[in-house]
Amino acid sequence: MSPLTRMLLRDLWRARGQVAAAALVVACGITAFVTMRGTYASLVEARAHYYADRRFADVFCNLVRAPLAVSDEVAALPGVHAVVARIAIDATLDVPGLEEPATARVLSLPDSGAPALNDVFVTHGRLPSASNADEILVSRTFARANDLQPGSSLGLLIGGRWHRFTIAGLALSPEYIYEVGRGTLFPDNRRFGVMWLPRRVLAGAADMDGAFNDLALALEYGASERATLAALDLLLARYGSLGAYARDEQVSWRFLEDELGEIGISATWIPAIFLGVSAFLLYVVLARLVTQQRGQIGLLKAFGYPDWRVGLHYLAFAGVTVVLGLGLALIAGTLLGRSLMTLYADYFHFPALAFHLPAATALQAAALAASAAAVGAAGAFRRAASLPPAEAMRPEAPASFRRGRLDRVGLTRHLGGGGRMILRNLARRPWRAAASVLTIAVAVSTVILGRFMFDGVEALMQQQFSQVQREDVLVQLREPRAAAALFAIARLPGVLRAEPFRSRPVRLRAGSRDKRTELVGLPATGELRRLIGRDGRPLPLPPEGILLTRRLADELGIAPGGSVEVELLDGERRRFTLPVAGVSDEPLGISAWMDLAALGRVLREDGVLNGALLRIDPAQRQETWTALRQLPGVSGITVREAVIGGIRAALDRSFSVMTSVFTAFACVLVLGVVYNSARIALSERGAELSSLRVLGFSRGEVAVLLLGEQALLTALALPLGCLLGYALATLLMPVFDRELFRLPLVLRAPTFAWAIAIVIAAAGLSAGLVGRNIARLDLVAVLKSRT
Repeated sequence: MSPLTRMLLRDLWRARGQVAAAALVVACGITAFVTMRGTYASLVEARAHYYADRRFADVFCNLVRAPLAVSDEVAALPGVHAVVARIAIDATLDVPGLEEPATARVLSLPDSGAPALNDVFVTHGRLPSASNADEILVSRTFARANDLQPGSSLGLLIGGRWHRFTIAGLALSPEYIYEVGRGTLFPDNRRFGVMWLPRRVLAGAADMDGAFNDLALALEYGASERATLAALDLLLARYGSLGAYARDEQVSWRFLEDELGEIGISATWIPAIFLGVSAFLLYVVLARLVTQQRGQIGLLKAFGYPDWRVGLHYLAFAGVTVVLGLGLALIAGTLLGRSLMTLYADYFHFPALAFHLPAATALQAAALAASAAAVGAAGAFRRAASLPPAEAMRPEAPASFRRGRLDRVGLTRHLGGGGRMILRNLARRPWRAAASVLTIAVAVSTVILGRFMFDGVEALMQQQFSQVQREDVLVQLREPRAAAALFAIARLPGVLRAEPFRSRPVRLRAGSRDKRTELVGLPATGELRRLIGRDGRPLPLPPEGILLTRRLADELGIAPGGSVEVELLDGERRRFTLPVAGVSDEPLGISAWMDLAALGRVLREDGVLNGALLRIDPAQRQETWTALRQLPGVSGITVREAVIGGIRAALDRSFSVMTSVFTAFACVLVLGVVYNSARIALSERGAELSSLRVLGFSRGEVAVLLLGEQALLTALALPLGCLLGYALATLLMPVFDRELFRLPLVLRAPTFAWAIAIVIAAAGLSAGLVGRNIARLDLVAVLKSRT
């Protein structure tokens, strides 16, 4: 073993506490990188494999009704590779053990063989038989939420008649990786499910013999998607087409894509923070090590070791530190990634979803760790390599101390001796103190970032379900009805108030931009659904013109005072222009709103509705649910209370994991910075502190002098960290500004208090670890030391 190798091992052992702290910080950064990148790669691979294996379609189209022969015309369009013409209907469910009404999206399956596109994956049981009219295939997600299994029984209201089915099997579909109902954004797996029936059975129940109302297309390689969509709209317009749309507008695909974008951003900024801090810690540790080993460096060079070989010794010190961190990170990142994939499996439903770490990601992690080591050791390498032997063998010249700015302005005049020593020592090394303060502030901001999502969810829930959606139940009708339908609903048991709404699928255009959405008409005097402005106050519906949600207005690049072209996508496909009267600020979805009477005039219809908002008597809930189940024209029922519970449970579960991880990372940051700073200060000021002990200072007084510096740095970092946390949350808001939902920027006082408490506790733990070293200080050995 060479002398430099023995020297390296000895140095690593002596600085084992500091090495461990720096390695843990490195491990946090690499763990975040490995977890996020591995999760991203696992989700992308699972999606690609699932889509390819089950032949997920490229283009979709819903329509009212078309003869099956029309699908042959669609197949003949340029660029179309395969076509599947299906029946798709919404049905009310009677689920054993479920009080509230539930709804299902029921899709047809071929009477024999597998679908050419969007094939189902049967996880339990088997496909329903076309020769058996009472068998049904149910989504595994819905079945698990309701404790159903093959052999269980379900009631479906189809075509105005109740049908009883036995579950033949449970399945998953590439169309419903994220399983939500029409018009909803968050999954409620107890009250919404996807189901499949043989085409012969569903056509008979829904009166769709020889017809279809849903299309799925696969395009040939290189085909023009835009041209195919235009040709489909032209061909299917007379059959009540709601407008063809591509895969990137499909709800399930969109949610997963947004989540992948969020993971990609997190995999960049979290590792960057921790690797930057680890580089700083390595720099401080190695700079002090070079100062302590000046004599040894001089002797090595005097005995013929080249400059680069001596400098390489300190680079190896940093390399061993980050290798330890890298090894720990690969293990921790894999374990955390598996936990994260288990969490994602509750939201995104794949036949198989497992975490795996690509070799390229492991190599990238190693490269990042090596970069942190190189940056942290660069200064020490340069200083050790450039130090002349004769100069190195002389002790370093004592620092020249004089009255500083703090003394000149009188800030230390009223402090005791200990306070002046603390302030002066920090003032003599301002850059190191500033770096320590900034790093601890980053830890504070990390905890804040872990919890601000909770605050955003609470604000979203308060805004959406206390100010906007004030109804208890939303009832969607299968077809538009006259005003008399509202009176029938209002007379149901337990209904205290009923308000109509009218919605039409539209495409809005402003200049070269366009967007598919819903145009919704509400009564001007309605109380159950209100629009709000940016200030949180109710926004009245204008007697003429249209209101857009803020996200929709931004996507169209339009402001109040402008105008949009509206193209109806169902029924009479007319186009007309409406002035933009204002912008609403709801956090969920993108929609356009109008006064119901004004919408009726524009659409040339009077008193037509396709849904109702209800306020119900809590004492008669059961009677209301029973009555709603019996309504034949209902296609969907949404219970506000159930939606709130589902959203809260889903988001709280995911955000709890992220908050725990962020808090753990922040504790490691504080431990690493405070412990290393205190240990280096103890090493640098050992002679001074020992002299004070010899002069009669107690161990507690000496500890206050040393740890008081770290306490002051922590105190300075706390307000800065709160400001930094708010700034970072502001910068990260685009990540949560999705098309389907947007978290508002809200940070509550308990979030700041929690971050401050966590950082103070971690700093206290670090101080306790260093305090043991002060108690064991060898006065004679330190006073005999040259440095």
